[in-house]
Amino acid sequence: MDGAPTQTAAPAGDAAPATEGGDRGGDRGGDRGRGRGRGGDRGRGRGFGDRGGRGGRGGRGGRPGGGGRFDKDGWTPLTKLGRLVKAGKIQSLEEVYTHSIPIKEAQITEKLIAAKNKELVDEIMCILSVQKQTKAGQRTRFKAVVATGDSSGHVGIGIKCAKEVQIAIKGALVDAKINLIPVRRGYWGSKIGEVHTVPIKIKGKCGSCTVRMIPAPRGTGRVAALVSKKIL
Repeated sequence: MDGAPTQTAAPAGDAAPATEGGDRGGDRGGDRGRGRGRGGDRGRGRGFGDRGGRGGRGGRGGRPGGGGRFDKDGWTPLTKLGRLVKAGKIQSLEEVYTHSIPIKEAQITEKLIAAKNKELVDEIMCILSVQKQTKAGQRTRFKAVVATGDSSGHVGIGIKCAKEVQIAIKGALVDAKINLIPVRRGYWGSKIGEVHTVPIKIKGKCGSCTVRMIPAPRGTGRVAALVSKKIL
């Protein structure tokens, strides 16, 4: 009897803490699991635990209100002036020039010109190749100069550099529409009919180039160089 091994039962109170520890470990492990969720329209976000399903705030894209800024009309204004023009509160470019409001969108010019039954005509002035010396060698880009106007007292010039010619031309055209300015016109001699020339003698200079404009009778035409004729 004395040599027989005796078995001692574990106290009942020791089993409960082991079970609680396992539950806690399991709960924590489950809570700390990474969750992914989609927030906003296209944005993806990551969270920990319960916030994983919620995700982030969303990306920059999506419709409506993000990315391309297009609606059923093809243009969603981004500035206050654009919203006023689209709503019909502003009817002409002269109202914009009178209050010295900067034009930040090319669609503003297009809409106001179309409202007057006019059409913008663009002309490519020149295309140059410019180079920049880098450590890896020379980087060649293309520079485009485009002039646009409605042949009714509005003209603009835009400049753009890009890696490709077509991208440079498109960017220069947008820049020209944004930089559209009014041109004052007048008469030579009697004030009969529509305005046909500049009102006074005027001289302008940019860099080393100087241009002088002199009024002329109706029918004289443009007595100027080839590049100047394109703008006039």
